[in-house]
Amino acid sequence: MTDSNAPALVVGLGNPGTEYERTRHNAGFLVADVLAERIGGRFSVHKKSGADLLEARLDGRKILLAKPRSYMNLSGRPVAALARFFSVVPTEVIVVHDELDLPFGSIRLKRGGGEGGHNGLRSISNALSTKDYLRVRFGVGRPPGRQDPADFVLKPFAAAERKEVPVLVEQTADAVELLLRVGLETAQNQLH
Repeated sequence: MTDSNAPALVVGLGNPGTEYERTRHNAGFLVADVLAERIGGRFSVHKKSGADLLEARLDGRKILLAKPRSYMNLSGRPVAALARFFSVVPTEVIVVHDELDLPFGSIRLKRGGGEGGHNGLRSISNALSTKDYLRVRFGVGRPPGRQDPADFVLKPFAAAERKEVPVLVEQTADAVELLLRVGLETAQNQLH
């Protein structure tokens, strides 16, 4: 992070609705829920952005934890609206998302870069007019055989993966907290 006094916006990506709750594409929502539980707070609707929002402090720093209420491919509008409303610069936005290009169980941090076909990231990059925001990438792996990647991420985790998901979600929440506390480079050195 560039400024430990500036507010940070942590966005967990996912799709609304019970049919998507346990899918790979909702890894960001799962992590946001764990972070909210750790904070001891509850999400409430932020009407001006169309996101569920929890305001908190971490080591004295204002943290905005959000889950857009829109579908994944429309995540940019609520993220940009929150950033504007709370005066959060894009470099202080952290997006937690599923990542096909990482093996299942991998957690990686980065700033900027491409969207790799991820429609949520594409929407956020367009709405913020930059790709220069932080990403916490939750590896879900590639689909088996010729399965369509879009279909794969909208399916629940495989039976063999399901027992590992709660631990991975906790580890990803740890990575978000570490990123907020020590910044990108130090967090990457500790995690990667």
